[in-house]
Amino acid sequence: MSSISAIQCFRPGWKRFFWLVSVATLLQLCGCAGLSPRVPGRQVPDQAALSTAAKELPDQELLDVSIKVFDPGKLPEDENARRGLSPEIRQAEARFIPIHLKYTMQRSGYWGLVRVVPDDDNGTEVLVRGKIRYSDGKSLSVDIEAIDARNVVWFHKTYAETIKHHREKQTELEKKDLFQELFNTIANDLADYRNHLSPAEIKEIEEVAELRYAEAMAPEAFAGYLKKDDDGTISIERLPAVDDPMMKRIRMIHDRDDMLVDVINGYYEAYYHDLWQPYNDWRHFRSDELETMQKLERQALTRQVLGIAAIVGAIAISATGNSNTRAATSSLRDVMIMGGAAGIYSGAQKREEATINKEAIEELGASFSSEAKPLVIEVEGETVRLTGSAEQQYTHWRELLRQIYATETGLLTADPSLQLKKPDDDLPAAPAAEK
Repeated sequence: MSSISAIQCFRPGWKRFFWLVSVATLLQLCGCAGLSPRVPGRQVPDQAALSTAAKELPDQELLDVSIKVFDPGKLPEDENARRGLSPEIRQAEARFIPIHLKYTMQRSGYWGLVRVVPDDDNGTEVLVRGKIRYSDGKSLSVDIEAIDARNVVWFHKTYAETIKHHREKQTELEKKDLFQELFNTIANDLADYRNHLSPAEIKEIEEVAELRYAEAMAPEAFAGYLKKDDDGTISIERLPAVDDPMMKRIRMIHDRDDMLVDVINGYYEAYYHDLWQPYNDWRHFRSDELETMQKLERQALTRQVLGIAAIVGAIAISATGNSNTRAATSSLRDVMIMGGAAGIYSGAQKREEATINKEAIEELGASFSSEAKPLVIEVEGETVRLTGSAEQQYTHWRELLRQIYATETGLLTADPSLQLKKPDDDLPAAPAAEK
């Protein structure tokens, strides 16, 4: 029988074979698409440069900014996307990102003091909150909300950046991060909103911030100076006298508060410097491992899908042909089956290689986590950790300042129970190496 007539005899089998291959290819594409998770948020522009002030601004036009430690968010639910990540890494990123944003904003020249704080700050002129939506070393997505002392929300946006060739990205401590375009875009948006404020609005923000702090410290003394509209906006009802003695004391208390915040920022900065190299290494290596793993998984999937399709096609030819067809295609079917089996085996081997890379990612994640040590600070002679209940410790410090004000003014009886908690009250003692 000629080869043409043989093909005509088992043409129905070939049709089914091609149909199976088409379906398998679609499944392969769907599977490969699932290897790259969709990063939430709008991608920031490539090569986004930081906007800087054309000239040095006078002090009265410089607003102070508090950047709250970010909400670490949740790890991806998908097992593949979560591989190599950990809550400890996210906690480290929740501190690292606002600190680098602080450095970026300071270089712009549009702001006064820019500091990272553990919690919301009633005395701040501009508060920036953030939440990590997604982070895997190659892609980063964060929610950013900016709000001023008047409770006016400047914006609430989601920023995202995916690095295409991370090895080509130059990094520099405090100046250039792998995701610097994202940091520049956030800083530019903040500066753009600030630049649309009139001098009168800037002055109002500064005055409202001071009165909000005074009201938080001594609500009985400073009630009625501010009012809140139905939409939550805060405005000034009246101002204290220029030489008001209570306001002078409030400013002295605020100076003490600023000293603690400066101490905290010193530890944040030391933490950032310690994390810089291991964190950059982790992001580089995890991206390399992730790309290798995804490539191997795609290769494995391709080989296994085509191997199964070849075997199924051989079976289909045999099942749909007559005895003459089966005899004429015996060698072809043997080759298809053997080739299909080899493809499946090769795919399995590739998956084994991918597994090795997955384990490497996990090890890199564990290595990075071990570098992310908790912050330890000295406050009034007591050692506290700036993790977990450290935010509660900061709140307790504010309460202590209020009691100091009350004692100095005699407005309230100071509560002797309000003293800084020792670490062993609710936290394990800090390791000796961390003191």
